[in-house]
Amino acid sequence: MTNEMRYCLYVFNGDLMCFSHVLLNALHMRSMDYDVKIVIEGEATKLIKTFHDDPNIPFYGLYKKVKESGMISAVCQACATKMGSLEAAEAERLPIVGDMNGHPSMATYIEEGYKIITF
Repeated sequence: MTNEMRYCLYVFNGDLMCFSHVLLNALHMRSMDYDVKIVIEGEATKLIKTFHDDPNIPFYGLYKKVKESGMISAVCQACATKMGSLEAAEAERLPIVGDMNGHPSMATYIEEGYKIITF
């Protein structure tokens, strides 16, 4: 796979509608053979608890597909702790990452050839 087809989607925005677009784009890009990873940061980490607590919430099906696909590469340890969603992220068996002062480092993905897109 060429580096032109490697993208890491960093989602900071905790708005459910914005988050759903990250999920939609990740699934669409994957269907087109892009190498896609998602990093859940900032206020977006609170949505993990929302999905964990209520599978009837809108977009749960998209979240489940993305989670099961393994595209969620990291959940920010510091932000999940601050937003009260760390236990839910652990229960969801999502990778908790804090290699840069408690946050996932963008440089790590850039060094692996990923282009960063933020939401």
